[in-house]
Amino acid sequence: MITILILGFIFSAVLQFAYLNKYDVISGLATRENFAVAKAILVSIGVGMILLNVEIAMGFASYHVKPFVLGGIILGGSIFGIGMAILGYCPGTLAISAGEGSIDAIIGIIGGILGGITYTILLPYISPIIGPDLGKISLASLLGNHNILFFIIVIIIGILFVYSAYLLHKQDKDKNNKWLYSGIALAILNIVVFSSFVTNRPIGASTSYPYVGDLLTGLTNNAYFQKIATPGNWEVIFLFGAFLGGFIISLFRKDFNVILLHKNWIKYKGESPMKRVIWAFVGGFILVFGARMAGGCTSGHILSGGMQFAISSLVFAIFVAIGLLVTGKIFYKS
Repeated sequence: MITILILGFIFSAVLQFAYLNKYDVISGLATRENFAVAKAILVSIGVGMILLNVEIAMGFASYHVKPFVLGGIILGGSIFGIGMAILGYCPGTLAISAGEGSIDAIIGIIGGILGGITYTILLPYISPIIGPDLGKISLASLLGNHNILFFIIVIIIGILFVYSAYLLHKQDKDKNNKWLYSGIALAILNIVVFSSFVTNRPIGASTSYPYVGDLLTGLTNNAYFQKIATPGNWEVIFLFGAFLGGFIISLFRKDFNVILLHKNWIKYKGESPMKRVIWAFVGGFILVFGARMAGGCTSGHILSGGMQFAISSLVFAIFVAIGLLVTGKIFYKS
């Protein structure tokens, strides 16, 4: 438990360093005014893709590829992107920002827990929509593990991911390089978490929401809860570490602030507290529901899966981007 708490605290510190957990930064991606999150993710996947596959080839870690469940990936990814744009947080950054004093993040967590409960209840009825399951497809499964061609492709694609981040940086108004350091640190953190000597699993966040919700409501006598019980417990501890990181680091930096209405929200949606409360709740609900349909979120799918060159995660990332940017265009009228 202490190890997981420390990893969650480090995760929080890495994101806080470049302000990647902030509402204004994430919603700024939806309105195409701030690309810090996208740049950090691209760098993290590019660097992590190379390091992780070397680590696995050396026998120090193993793959944890998520299955390519076609309907869940496409619909869930799109829904997740919509929720991310409206809420302005991801499942993992909610905990960090709540620790920093963001009331809308706390409301988003409540909405996310209810979204998780709803998913558990509806899963037997929407299972046909989520399928078919095409299996755990990755570059390793397609080419065979760790031959010369495999590593040539991994290195080339990894470099292209990093180069794409720099191309995006040229279009960004904010020219600081904190996103670069955070992206590299996220890759290294994932390598540590993947290690067989540490936790032997990827970083994740969204499973904790239905796990907590199902425990609170007694929805534990079903196959889905049995499936998520172990990862859900791990992620609750991890996110509690992230919450502590948000609280302690913000106190240390003297930027702890109890706040509901952020600058970007006021700019586009006005100063009504009730409007933000409602949309933060709705956004959290949609975010987690979409994540559970797809089987993961930004950290557990896009980052961890992208580093493994998992086809499900890369396709998920595409539909998250579509949902995020289209919603940003409509919801924020940007």
